[in-house]
Amino acid sequence: MRLGYPCINWSIECRGNKTFRLKSYSEKRLVETVGTNLDCLQQMLRWNVDHGLYFFRISSDLVPFASHEVNTFDWVDHFQSTLQSIGSYSKQQNIRISMHPDQFTVLNSKDSDVVNRSIAELKYHAEVLDAMELADDAKIQIHVGGVYGDKEASKTRFAANYKHLPESVKRRLVIENDDRSYSVKDCLDISEQIGIPVLFDSFHHELLHNGESYSEAILLCSKSWKTEDGCLMIDYSSQAEGERKGKHAENINLDHFRELLQCLDFYNFDMILEIKDKETSAMKALPVLEEFEVEVVV
Repeated sequence: MRLGYPCINWSIECRGNKTFRLKSYSEKRLVETVGTNLDCLQQMLRWNVDHGLYFFRISSDLVPFASHEVNTFDWVDHFQSTLQSIGSYSKQQNIRISMHPDQFTVLNSKDSDVVNRSIAELKYHAEVLDAMELADDAKIQIHVGGVYGDKEASKTRFAANYKHLPESVKRRLVIENDDRSYSVKDCLDISEQIGIPVLFDSFHHELLHNGESYSEAILLCSKSWKTEDGCLMIDYSSQAEGERKGKHAENINLDHFRELLQCLDFYNFDMILEIKDKETSAMKALPVLEEFEVEVVV
């Protein structure tokens, strides 16, 4: 398995998610910002390899306003060589890459404008991964969306809207269970309709499930992934102490992490730690994997 974290490395000065306000938009500002973000991304990937972390979720802010109508600049062409270089390094080092559009990407919305903006945002994410020339196992993960008073109709609407996506998005898109509306079972219902892989979020499963154990849910999700999709992706976190239900922890709870690993019958998956201190917790988790004799990809 590969272990990683999302978007930002707190151990280096570079963040890779620099952006600016819409009213400040200019092509010059865009080029400078994207150039900085790509440089930071390269630094983070090198840091990760040096520290044994081979799974990374790229920030959606890599290219500010990429799906907005104000941006008519051909950033893919301008940064093609840099994007190819990052992709080449990722493949050489066996790094798995993913992306996660923000909460405003709602493919099952009843508002056609929201759906159209969501599709544009998904196309942007696919363009990034395609420009890096990454295989289909570089995924774009989203939540199913809203319930809108009728979950079954909303699941059907997601499936219908999915069919209108370009192939560049379809081959990378995965859905994940959430903590309020769509359980693993709900996501698998959608998967059966359209063949989309289901990412397993362990923390969300704790908060919303249909009685499946960790092991049962992970096995069910893994069966939705085809060979070209790569192995199952898992998001891991735990409850922040003293905070509202569902808030992610600031630091990894190693005892809780061990409890998850003890429940599993196999480890053929890649895991992102959605912990606030990011690479710090990932580094603490690596020795625990050794305790369980999990073979970590290098």
